[in-house]
Order: sequence, then C-alpha cells, then structure tokens
Amino acid sequence: MKKHVLLSTVLGALLVSGVAQAASWQDSLTSAANELTKESSSSSQGGLSASSLTSLLGSSSQSLSAGTMNNAAGILEYCAKQKLASVTDTQNIKNQVLGKLGLDTQEQKQDTNYMDGIQGLLNAQNGQQLNLSTLGNSSLAKEVKTKACDLVLKQGMNFIS
Repeated sequence: MKKHVLLSTVLGALLVSGVAQAASWQDSLTSAANELTKESSSSSQGGLSASSLTSLLGSSSQSLSAGTMNNAAGILEYCAKQKLASVTDTQNIKNQVLGKLGLDTQEQKQDTNYMDGIQGLLNAQNGQQLNLSTLGNSSLAKEVKTKACDLVLKQGMNFIS
C-alpha cells in the first residue's frame, strides 16, 4: 500500500511539473505569435513589404516621379531634410523651381501639392500617392526613397533648364 501511495505521489508530481512545463511552453509560443503579429501589422501600416519595395525599384519612372512641379519642389525639400540627396544641389534646384513657378513663401504654405511633398507624400505621375516617410528604414526602403529623390531632382533640373 505504501508503494502504491508513493508511486501515485511521484506520478502526480511528474504530471504537475509536465503541465507546468507545457503551460510555460504555451506561454512562449503565444508570446512569439504575438510578436510576429505585431511585426506584420506594423510593417503593413508603417512600411511596404519587400516585394512591394522591389517592384517600386523596378517600375517605370512615373511611379516615383512627381505629377506636378509644386509637389516636386516639396519632395526636394523632404529629400534634403532626410539627407536622401545632396542638400546643396537639392535646395538650389528646389529654390529655382519655386522661383520659376512664382511661389513665394505665403503661396507655398497654401499649395497642397507642395505641402504634401514636404511631408514626403509623392503625388506620382501615374496618379498614385506614395508616402516616402512611411516606407520604413530598411536598405531596400532607403533605395526606393533615394531613387525617388534622384528622379524628382532630375525633373526639377529639366524644368528649370
């Protein structure tokens, strides 16, 4: 009888520790799943997927070029502040574009395309809007931002020539 009680006690202790380990394992899995969910939801809200960024890099220049010169001037300001293009060249081209458009400081503040650009909203030639500020900070995202800045800078240079 004592052996039976002792064996039952040992088996009970093993079961309890097994349940505790299983609960700990379940907690770890739940925690990992929650982290993955957070990452995927933040990347869909705050940045584009790698495949989306890659398609932007390979797309036509229309998807990364400004639809209006007012927006281009704002994007140039954004690019200069984010150090995505040469600050001196970018500021110089932006100022010349604004001068050619006849936008003084007060008019700039009222122009929605320009204000969108300053915030990193590229109103592209293809009719789409791309928010450069929410693409993320991966090397691929930086490549897309730099390509957009380079294309808009060329647009500005062509406009003032």
